[in-house]
Amino acid sequence: MDLTITTLEGKDAGKVQLSEEIFGLEPRDDILQRVVLWQLARRQQGTHQTLTRGEVARTGAKMYKQKGTGRARHHSARAPQFRGGGKAHGPVTRSHAHDLPKKVRALALRHALSAKVKASDLIIIDDLAAAEAKTKLLVSQFANLGLENALLIGGSEIDANFKLAASNIPNIDVLPVQGINVYDILRRGKLVLSKAAVEALEERFK
Repeated sequence: MDLTITTLEGKDAGKVQLSEEIFGLEPRDDILQRVVLWQLARRQQGTHQTLTRGEVARTGAKMYKQKGTGRARHHSARAPQFRGGGKAHGPVTRSHAHDLPKKVRALALRHALSAKVKASDLIIIDDLAAAEAKTKLLVSQFANLGLENALLIGGSEIDANFKLAASNIPNIDVLPVQGINVYDILRRGKLVLSKAAVEALEERFK
């Protein structure tokens, strides 16, 4: 398939032929969901933890004698049913990450790219570069291109001025092509790829 290449100023810069095997698939929601959940699970810190009855700082002495009080038989005040006692079956520090085959992750990335093409939310820019780090100028250029909520993917290295200028714009993310991922693609409305990013992606999936 052919897509028009534009500049940041909104001018026509030719056409690029995209691979059907990368950008022309029929998106599958189940594959995309698996990878998004995998990414979010890896991001969880897993540092939540409560104290068990063996960890609370409280006396372990028997509360009162076993017999003769007419009350229930209790031993330690650390038991979960008492105020200040330990938590029964509470969360513990752990990793939430789980395994996902590398081929599934790669397939999901192609499906995410194809989903953007199918929704007409993919824009190809000739080069993500700025002469000076001026956010105001970049905001006006994005407004002309209709970019209010977008993920911009550059080549292996992002132009320093462009990165600085874009960092202050809300709902705009800028990543090098090595950092492209399913979650960030789907969470933003538009996907903007530079020519270098398109070439790198086609080389990666060749």
